[in-house]
Amino acid sequence: MQWKADRGLQFRMFLTMFLLAGLYIVFIAALWLYSGGSLLAIALMFGMFSLGQWYFSDKLTLWSMGAREVSEEEEPKLHAMVQRLSQQADVPKPKIAVVDSRNPNAFATGRSQKHAAVAVTTELLRILDDEELEGVIAHELAHVKNRDVMVMTIASFLSTIAFLIVRWGAFFGGGRNRNNGGVIVAILVSLVVWIVSYLLIRALSRYREFAADRGAAVITGKPRALASALQTISGDMHRVPKEDIREQAEMNAFFIIPISGSAITRLFSTHPSTERRIERLQQLEREMESF
Repeated sequence: MQWKADRGLQFRMFLTMFLLAGLYIVFIAALWLYSGGSLLAIALMFGMFSLGQWYFSDKLTLWSMGAREVSEEEEPKLHAMVQRLSQQADVPKPKIAVVDSRNPNAFATGRSQKHAAVAVTTELLRILDDEELEGVIAHELAHVKNRDVMVMTIASFLSTIAFLIVRWGAFFGGGRNRNNGGVIVAILVSLVVWIVSYLLIRALSRYREFAADRGAAVITGKPRALASALQTISGDMHRVPKEDIREQAEMNAFFIIPISGSAITRLFSTHPSTERRIERLQQLEREMESF
């Protein structure tokens, strides 16, 4: 089932990416002009590590979350559900993993559609009914279809470099034969770039979550199922320790609901509020019923 695209959401994502691109152009120019290329070498070094993290994102994220890949014999119902929803989403069936955790959640990771993985926690399997679980898995498959790991890795690449330069630039960039004044300016520019890009990337992440919710509604044809799942998960997460499952590889995994569950403000959150997501899903339900 399809309907007209959400032009407002698409425009906000485009504008955010445009602002990030402009910010990063200024960042690269500042590194070159004020550090004489010395900090660019640091950026290149850390960039190689970031590239490796992205390339092995599926394996690293599953490992860091303690997720165990399960076979069709172990979880036949889950495999059948993912297989059917993958066909409806027109994506290759991802690897399927389960995390032994009291925290009800799910996430998708992987550098491409062919190297993707979807994981669910044991608590999520326990508390959701079949329709709700389909909605959650469809949401994660929408992240895979939209290539969100790649998008967010690219978006956050130079932001991560800026953060590392702020942290280590003075140590690596100093020295008797260095233009120390220029290096200090470059570090200050890196600080500003990191702060601004941090906020823009959080906004982009929230937009991608809205897009994944919309994608899940298209895949299943049941926006209300995902809305119900979000309500159930949100209510259940308040009962478990925050340390039960830690937020790992933040830009290499897309969780159904933020693991921390305690964002200071919406400005710093990677996800929209559950209330806003449910409102949009209810609006999609009305749109679908009108066809």
